[in-house]
Amino acid sequence: MTSDSKVQNLLTKNDPPPVEVLNAHSDHPLVLICEHAGQAIPERLGGLGISRADLNTHIGWDIGARAVTQAMAHALGAPAVFQRYSRLVIDCNRPPDASDAMPMVSDGVDIPGNRGLGQKGRDARRQEIFDPFHHAVATCFAQHPRRMVLSIHSFTPTMDGINRPWDIGFLFRKDTETSRHLERFVREARPHLTIGMNQPYQIDDRSDWFVPRHGEARGLPHSLIEIRNDLIQKPEGHTEWANTLVEAATRYLEDI
Repeated sequence: MTSDSKVQNLLTKNDPPPVEVLNAHSDHPLVLICEHAGQAIPERLGGLGISRADLNTHIGWDIGARAVTQAMAHALGAPAVFQRYSRLVIDCNRPPDASDAMPMVSDGVDIPGNRGLGQKGRDARRQEIFDPFHHAVATCFAQHPRRMVLSIHSFTPTMDGINRPWDIGFLFRKDTETSRHLERFVREARPHLTIGMNQPYQIDDRSDWFVPRHGEARGLPHSLIEIRNDLIQKPEGHTEWANTLVEAATRYLEDI
């Protein structure tokens, strides 16, 4: 079976829809995206063979990212698109054929349900989860003119035994100005923060989707924002960081 063939029946009636959209008809100039918002696993995948404890960690989703994005959407009245399935099922910020789009191991944790995954299984995840999510994102751009798009993520404080000191990072490639402006606005509001530029990750065509396909391809100002997840595990953190980013995004939109 080729990747162009229509594959059906990964998701059942007991599974949630792959996409949630807030403020779907808003004409706000900012679009918010949260690719790693959820922890759902399709019923037919049997939990991927991992524990609930592992699913609750950073390998299963971006802790706190959904709550921050939701708070931003409510404050601004901006459209926000959320992906409900665990990044272990399919990572919607990776090209579907990337080696870590459906990882067999994540931060040292074995993912049995991703071992021996054939093309038919990969295609089903792409067509029933990845494609609907990115179609919903595209619809937001098609409905109204937009002036900026932000993708909200979180990262674990320690990875592979290495401490990551940043409170927040702005990820970018060709569009350097948007992230630099946002970084300046955040630093002015909260000068004590440790801010990373292209930290803790760097953007690459082979491993990233949002920046190349939604930001650069549309020629829109954009940034992928990473917040350290221990800062946004509780409601007060969600509110604090959402307010910080709402202020920065609003100042940016006023400036341009």
